[in-house]
Amino acid sequence: MSGRVVVIGVGNPLRGDDGVGPAVVEALRGRVPNDTVLVVSDGEPARMLDLWRGADTVVVVEALRTPQARAGELHTLTPAEAAGHARGTASTHAFGLGQCLALGEALDQLPPRLVVHAVEIADVALGAALSDAVRTALPELIDRATASVRQANERHHEPS
Repeated sequence: MSGRVVVIGVGNPLRGDDGVGPAVVEALRGRVPNDTVLVVSDGEPARMLDLWRGADTVVVVEALRTPQARAGELHTLTPAEAAGHARGTASTHAFGLGQCLALGEALDQLPPRLVVHAVEIADVALGAALSDAVRTALPELIDRATASVRQANERHHEPS
């Protein structure tokens, strides 16, 4: 295994709370090892598959809107849970994470470890800033993503 860790912040910083993924990626600079790949994506499945190709661990940070949305509520999801959430959610992306995970599974291109950190969103209006609820949840979301990177690096450096 390569030990490669990729963090993907999915979203659009010009659309309010949808910018939370990119905001987390920016906040991780200097907080995680330099060899951690930090990227922002619009969530398009083929690009996502490209971004995580060859990675041992992928951490996805995403905005989530469910029918029972409570803005600022955090979720840490397995790929199966993320796919289940994605079926019943609205997304500001052309395709949701669920479609990306389904494509990755169909093509046998899922990474060995994938975790999704998501926050329930309130406002995705063009030009809006992060809502108060999401801004309040941001430090904990950053901590969760940082912890996932740390755990991945610890697993890679364990004696065999």
